[in-house]
Amino acid sequence: MVKYIFKRLLHFIPLIFGMTFISFLIIKLAPGDFLTSIKMNPSVSKETIKALEKSYGFDQPVMKQYFLWLWNAVRFNLGYSMSYHRPVISLIGERVFNTLSLTVSAFLISWLFAVPLGIFAAYFRNRFTDKFIIAISIVGISIPSFFIAFLLMFIAAKTGWFPIGGVVSQNYETLSFLGKVSDRFKHMFIPLTAMVIGSISSLVRLIRGTVIDELEKEYVKLTKAKGLPTGVILFKHVLRNALNPFITLIGFDIAGLLSGAALIEIITAWPGMGRLMFDAVMAQDFFVVMGGLYIGGVMLIIGNLIADVLLALNDPRIKEREIEGQL
Repeated sequence: MVKYIFKRLLHFIPLIFGMTFISFLIIKLAPGDFLTSIKMNPSVSKETIKALEKSYGFDQPVMKQYFLWLWNAVRFNLGYSMSYHRPVISLIGERVFNTLSLTVSAFLISWLFAVPLGIFAAYFRNRFTDKFIIAISIVGISIPSFFIAFLLMFIAAKTGWFPIGGVVSQNYETLSFLGKVSDRFKHMFIPLTAMVIGSISSLVRLIRGTVIDELEKEYVKLTKAKGLPTGVILFKHVLRNALNPFITLIGFDIAGLLSGAALIEIITAWPGMGRLMFDAVMAQDFFVVMGGLYIGGVMLIIGNLIADVLLALNDPRIKEREIEGQL
């Protein structure tokens, strides 16, 4: 397994290199930068501008800038934010927790509900239970998550049932433990609901289709003929053989934990990575943008690696073929 993991990690090296290099060039090709507005200020001397360019390394050739940034990024020195006036790594560290608390909660809730609903819909296919679950999932897929977020924000503004924006209330520190948990949940409710509805709806349809394919195979008929209970057939045999596509989806979900909530965060004023990246792009804060993309790339690698390892554990033939060079 160690050899398998090492080989998969080697595959990800050119991925992270190519992603950061292309992103770096695109940002550099964009007109203007953070210092453009300062240059337009007549009270700022040319010597000051040159000193700022030198301090941020903007006076170097583009390729040298990239490799200097990459060398520092490998050591998780992501530079200094020009708009926040603080190290990028500490800035991202604060926002990562907010984003992960939202996306991990949405991930767990979505899979917790989607798996049994998809299995039940497949087992009772073409019956009322199946049609009802599919109808609800179609409605969930048809309504964009950002529209659900806007709708919930409107309802919250009119009723005051849930707070708008922020992670905690001003009196958070004075609350009891349960009060703090409740306060965080209330602030998280709108973005979390918007994410979960669409995620469950799409997962249910995928799980239903995969489980139906398994239910039509001969081994299921054999287990029924042997008189095995329905629960054993569905959750021990069918679910085990249908795991590979699910594991791949889990890997993609893990990879998107930092980026998957960007639009929802912007709409609901949730102070996470998505909001940070949006503000950084608008301010042309180069190091924050590149730092966010780099951390997102690392999450992509981790997510895909976890998916690969889980697939290998579930189906040892995948690991054997990878080691032998067939994949």
